[in-house]
Formats: sequence, structure tokens, C-alpha cells
Amino acid sequence: MELENCDCRYFISYSGVKLPLKLVNELADESHLENRNTYFRGCYDADQRLLLLEKLVYGDVELRHVYTYHPNGTLAEAEITDADGEINVLRFDEAGVGLAAD
Repeated sequence: MELENCDCRYFISYSGVKLPLKLVNELADESHLENRNTYFRGCYDADQRLLLLEKLVYGDVELRHVYTYHPNGTLAEAEITDADGEINVLRFDEAGVGLAAD
């Protein structure tokens, strides 16, 4: 995922279990990261849709979500990578309903 065209911001946590996750408690700027062991990086497109979410622990990515969207703005796909490098891909129809795995 290219981050050059994204608006990346940093957060303390997230809320909910529905995808895409909602990042909460935004940190004012990157200078607040040096004293944090764990934080989240969220990268947003021009429409403020979350494209990339990473949980960073001691500087290492422990969890990564990459989101893509249908033209109507609903979530199309969530690629989730856990700390062990296992990748799980979830797909959704244009109404946001989960589709069966391939």
C-alpha cells in the first residue's frame, strides 16, 4: 500500500468490532509517539475513509488492516495481517454483507 497520497494520523486506540475499525483518541502530532509503547497509525484517503490501520508495539507492526471500498463507499475488502504474518481476507458486497470465502 502506498502511503504518499494518504493522510496518516496516530491514535491511542480503536472502538467497535465492525470493520473498518474506528480509530479513537487521536494524538496531536508524531512527537507524542516517542513515549508510547503501543499506538495505532491510520491512513485515510481524500474522502476520510480508512485505508490502512497498523498497531505498532515498540515500533514493530503487530497488526495490519488494509481496506478497499466499493464505489458507493461501503467496505469491499479487508485484508488483515496478524503478528505472525497470517493473512485473512474478508470480502463484502455493495450492501456491506460478508461474502463466502474463496
